[in-house]
Parts: sequence; C-alpha cells; structure tokens
Amino acid sequence: MRIEHAFLFDLDGTLVDSVYQHVLAWKEALDAEGIDLSVWRIHRKIGMSGGLFTYQLLRETGIEITDKKNERLRHLHAEAYRRLGTQIRPLPGASELLRWLSDAKIPFAIATSGRMETAAVNIAALGIDPEAFPIITRDKVKYAKPDPDLFIAAAEALGVAIENSVVVGDAIWDMLAATRCRALGVGLLSGGYGQEELRDAGAIRVYEDPADLLYHIDEVGGRR
Repeated sequence: MRIEHAFLFDLDGTLVDSVYQHVLAWKEALDAEGIDLSVWRIHRKIGMSGGLFTYQLLRETGIEITDKKNERLRHLHAEAYRRLGTQIRPLPGASELLRWLSDAKIPFAIATSGRMETAAVNIAALGIDPEAFPIITRDKVKYAKPDPDLFIAAAEALGVAIENSVVVGDAIWDMLAATRCRALGVGLLSGGYGQEELRDAGAIRVYEDPADLLYHIDEVGGRR
C-alpha cells in the first residue's frame, strides 16, 4: 500500500515574493504608533502569529501593547500592505508547482498566518483560482504559527492525515509548526532564512524556491 501525500503551503515567501513588503508595511505601522524597531528585527518575526509578534514587541521595546493599540497596528499594516501589493509577484516556479500537483492529482492547500485582508493580495498576485483548493487563514483558527493549528485545519479541509502531509514554508515558524503536528517540513530559502536555521527548526529538506522544489519533487513524496 502506497501512502498518498498532501502538500500544505505557507504563502508569504513560499509561493509569493512578499516577505519584504510585509516588513516595510509593519515598519510603517510601527512608526505611525511611535514604536522604534529595526527592520531586521521585524523580518525575523514575519510568519509568526500576530499575538506572538506583539509579545515579542513588548519584550524587545518595553512598550505595553494594549488590545486597542494592537488592533490599530494590524489595520495600519494591512493598509500599507495593500498599497505595496502591486509589487508582489509569484516566486519562480510557484504557479508551475501548483499546476503540476493539480495535474498529478496530489492534494494541496495553503495555510497562512496572514488574515484574508492581506492573503487576498497574495492570492491575486499568484493568479490562481482561490476556489480550487482550501485556503486556511489566521481568521479560521485559534492560534497561528508556530502553533500547528493552521496546518491541521488545512489537512482536515483536504480530508487527509496530517502525518501524511508535507508542510512547505520559508520560515522557522513553519518548520516548528510542522514538527508539532508530526508532518514533514520542507524549507525554502526564498523568504530569507538560512538552510541551517530551517534544518534546526525541523526541515527534512531545504530547497531554493518553488522551482527548485518542483525539480526535486520526487524526493518529498511527489511522483513524475
């Protein structure tokens, strides 16, 4: 009996080249609220849940982030991100990879820590039918990455076992979440994290981008 795999994809930095737009949008939002945080520190937090992002802000700046301020930050970030959305493009091989999985009848879904207000920008840039597969956003689960809720919900939406799923992401938060739900984690370098960081967080394989993953798809459960 052959185990059939499903692929669960992160979105930012995994399928679309949008990490740095998120960084700039968060920088603009933080500046508007008088919170001084270096750009590189913001980058290290992209992909984690908003709650954990806020907690780390408190830890690094000593500024109390009230619920009201947190909500303002979220809206400011979303507004800035939508303005930057015209710059967002699919990563090399992303559309081809999804088409290949579809043609091979291998189920896949997207699971992103972003809310639909920002995820919609990325889906539009990807140029794929959002009704063709499950898209699980932060709005649909209690906790986001590094908790595994997003990937578990995506596997459930596909009707597959999470243990038979391959989580593809660009950040350590994706790999930590994959490990916590007993899925296989595959890392991509296209979001700015290094190979050793992704492997230390649980990645079984690391590739450059979606095109490189497609070229090596047989190594992680795909069959040509």
